Amino acid sequence: VEDALGREREVRFFQHFDAHLYGNDTGDSAYYDPRSQAVVHYKGRRYFLISGSSGGSAYGLSSFAIGQKDAPGKEGTWRDAEDGELSRNAVAQGSIDSVGMVAVTVPARGTATAVFWIAAGQAYEDVRELDKLVRERTPASFLARTKDYWRLWANKDEAIAEHLPEDINGLYKRSTLVIRTQVDNRGAIIAANDSDVLRFNRDTYSYLWPRDGALVADALDLAGYGEVTRRFFFLCGELITREGYLLHKYNPDGSLGSSWHAWSTPDGRLELPIQEDETGLPIWALWQHYDRDRDIEFIRPLYRKLVRTGADFMATYREPRTKLPAPSFDLWEERRGIHAFTTAAVWAGLTAARNFAVAFGQHELAKRYAVAAQEIRDAALVHLWDADRGRFVRTISVLPDGTIVKDATIDISLAGIFLFGLLPASDERIRSTMRAVEDRLSIKTPVGGIARYENDYYFQVSSDIASVPGNPWFVATLWLAEHLIAVAETPGDLDRPRAYLDWCARRALPSGVLSEQVHPYTGEPLSVSPLTWSHAAFVSAVQHYARRSRLIKDRLRDQVKTAGEVIV
Repeated sequence: VEDALGREREVRFFQHFDAHLYGNDTGDSAYYDPRSQAVVHYKGRRYFLISGSSGGSAYGLSSFAIGQKDAPGKEGTWRDAEDGELSRNAVAQGSIDSVGMVAVTVPARGTATAVFWIAAGQAYEDVRELDKLVRERTPASFLARTKDYWRLWANKDEAIAEHLPEDINGLYKRSTLVIRTQVDNRGAIIAANDSDVLRFNRDTYSYLWPRDGALVADALDLAGYGEVTRRFFFLCGELITREGYLLHKYNPDGSLGSSWHAWSTPDGRLELPIQEDETGLPIWALWQHYDRDRDIEFIRPLYRKLVRTGADFMATYREPRTKLPAPSFDLWEERRGIHAFTTAAVWAGLTAARNFAVAFGQHELAKRYAVAAQEIRDAALVHLWDADRGRFVRTISVLPDGTIVKDATIDISLAGIFLFGLLPASDERIRSTMRAVEDRLSIKTPVGGIARYENDYYFQVSSDIASVPGNPWFVATLWLAEHLIAVAETPGDLDRPRAYLDWCARRALPSGVLSEQVHPYTGEPLSVSPLTWSHAAFVSAVQHYARRSRLIKDRLRDQVKTAGEVIV
């Protein structure tokens, strides 16, 4: 803090800690520890020590308060800080919170620094030793070392800066860092760790969705961080069921997460509560990973456990009349049917499994997977294509009498057909579909961006569907950009996708964080922030943009080489 008035002053900093250890506020305890001059929160095998420094060798909290919260007449201990004085109440248990204070003296026209830190462990001795280490090495040394390490980590692909302006390049680096914070060291890639949504549905996004995880892992692999993604694939190998499918979502430790997908039909018959793209995409992403580094020793233990088990399921879990994948829930987790996105993901997973089978010399197995993938592709081009509308439909349902009912709602998930390679982005059927997506899902307000689908009800703020078909999502906007990048042939063709990348940079929070969606009239973030998937989609789009830009420039150099022109 800096004094601008020209007189010495005492400035007090307060840190509020509201733990909810083990995810709830029942039975928490906290006390002031005079040995470390810190506040310690604990429950079971979870300990947190909160301390601070006012500079130099002055370590420990200047004052503190611990008390109950969310009770009649007891909003929380944070109220105690409002007058600048803390009660120094030394212990509390139950539903509790605490406030720690560090006071510094700021000289006239001078500066002073206050630092807080939290030590986490499974026992008091763990957090006490960490606190001692901070004091011995000093907070400044930890901050400098951490800053240097992650700056080096985020600058792994410096060539990106050659193709994009500074704001987009900066958000790219920030996105890689944000993604890394959401990856558990045991492999789980968490969708989001924002607790704001607790107010709406009493649950969070703090889960591993195998689909999100696969797309995030692929983005990290594209960016050169394959060492981070390996644990994710190993975890998927542990999570896949013996029947060959991955379930809805999982807790960070790999246990099954909460779900709203039923295991039975209304008349009591078994109905798998799955989104089948979540089985196909990890296998697709694993092949992309292997194809980049060719580490067969890494793949070997996953081949039977994940690849073959999942592919055997996908090859047989089919709707018999169309030969498409059998009904499951869509990627938005809202409706059951046979979806274009899921179909493309299953095709991609089977194609990847075929490639692995060839690599391992199992040619009969490779043939079986290839036949299943081809049948699914052929069926998709018949049943999901709507010649009258001149585009693909997002979902079909097959009635008991064999009648096919189409859901022609325009949905950005149709991008999956080219994203996973079922058809090339340049195919005229894809072009016409993506033109309809851009026309019908563009937000026609100054905020801009692309919605998920027409009349999207999730966090809906407008009934003017013609102008605001839904809130703009970063993932939706970036998937449209991906198509424009993939079909670009000239430097000028890259202007439109670059504008969408710039839109993301402008709609990010000042910290560089991307939410799930933004308000269509104010641009304010909606739902969780950060959403790992949003950052992964941005990293993927930037990588593809840079590669396409490089390819176009190389082609131009080849064309003008004999003319003596210089292409920069």
